Amino acid sequence: MSLSLGIVGLPNVGKSTLFAALTRNEVEIANYPFATIDPNIGVVEVPDERLQKLAELSHSAKVVPTIIEFADIAGLVKGAHEGEGLGNQFLSHIREVDAIVYVVRAFEASDIQHVEESVDPIRDSETVRSELALKDLETLEKRLVSAAKEARGGDKDAMKELEILQKWQEVLDSGVHIYEYVRDNGLLVDAPTQRVMRTLQLLTAKPAIYLVNTHNGVVGEELKAYIEALGYGYVAMDARAELETAAMSADERQELGLGESAVPTLIKTAYETLGLITFLTTGADETRAWTTHKGSTAPQAAGVIHTDFEQKFIRAEVVQWDKLLEANGWSEARAKGLIRTEGKGYIMQDGDVVVILHSA
Repeated sequence: MSLSLGIVGLPNVGKSTLFAALTRNEVEIANYPFATIDPNIGVVEVPDERLQKLAELSHSAKVVPTIIEFADIAGLVKGAHEGEGLGNQFLSHIREVDAIVYVVRAFEASDIQHVEESVDPIRDSETVRSELALKDLETLEKRLVSAAKEARGGDKDAMKELEILQKWQEVLDSGVHIYEYVRDNGLLVDAPTQRVMRTLQLLTAKPAIYLVNTHNGVVGEELKAYIEALGYGYVAMDARAELETAAMSADERQELGLGESAVPTLIKTAYETLGLITFLTTGADETRAWTTHKGSTAPQAAGVIHTDFEQKFIRAEVVQWDKLLEANGWSEARAKGLIRTEGKGYIMQDGDVVVILHSA
C-alpha cells in the first residue's frame, strides 16, 4: 500500500527543511521563493516499538517496518490557482498525494525572508487554503457545465453527479473544505461520491494535519484555537533543529539535553490522519508491519500481504501483540487460549498479530 503526504505551505516556511529532517535526503534549502520546482520524494519508516519486541521474541532474521512517502511540494503564493508563481504546476503535484501537511511558520528570523514580509501563520494558512479552494471551484465549474448537459439528457448518473457538484460548490463558497464538510457532518461517502472524487481529484477533499514550525516549541493560543476550530491535529517542531540533530540517537539526544525528537510524533500523526492501522506478522524469517485502512476485514487485510490471499482467504489466527509477548510465544499463547480463529467478517485491529490461512 503506497501512501503519500504532500508538504504544503508558502515559500520559506521550512518545508524543505522539514522534508530533509524526515527523510534525511539532501535537498536544496534556500532563502528565496521557488528553490524547489519539482517535488522531492522521500520514504520514511513509521516508528513502531512493537516490531523489535516481536522480532526478539521470534528471533527474526529481519525486521520490516511499514513506510509512508513524503513529497516536498514547492511553495504556493496568492494567485497560485491562476498560475501565479508556477501555481498550476505546484497545485497539480498536490493532486497526487493522499493527504496534506500544512506547514506554517511561527518564528521570526531577520535572515529568512517572508513573501508577505511579516510572520502570521493564520494569514499564511488562509492563503494556502483559499488557493486550494479556488482551484477546486475552477475544476467544479468546468465539470458542472458538462454534467448539467448530460443531466438534461436524462442520464441518471449525471443527475446524481450534478447534485454532488452543486453541493460541493456551495460548501467551498462558504469557506469550508470538502473534507471538513464530510467529516463534520458524519457523511458516508457513497459509491457515486467516490467516483466523482476519483475523477476530479479535488484538493480540498484530502485529509490534513498542521506542522507549526517554531523555534521554542510553543504554539500560540490564537493559532492553536484556529487549527482546532478547523478540526485538524498539529505538531510543533523546530524544523532546523530537527535537521541538525537528525542523525542523533535517542540516547545521544538525552545526553545533550535536547529532549525527544518531534519527527516520530509527526509521522505517527500523519499515519493516523490517513485512517490507517498496523497489523503484524512475525516468525523466524521476519517480523513485518503491514498497513491497512481502519475498518478493513480480515480478507482485505490479507490482500495487503498478497493479492491472492483476499480471494482465497479461509480464516485468520489472531492475537494482540502484547498478549503474545506476555505468553512468551505463539505455542504458549495457543495453549493459554489466547489465539483466536477469525473468519471473513472479522475487522482487523491495530496491533493484531496474524497468521493468514488461505487456499492459494
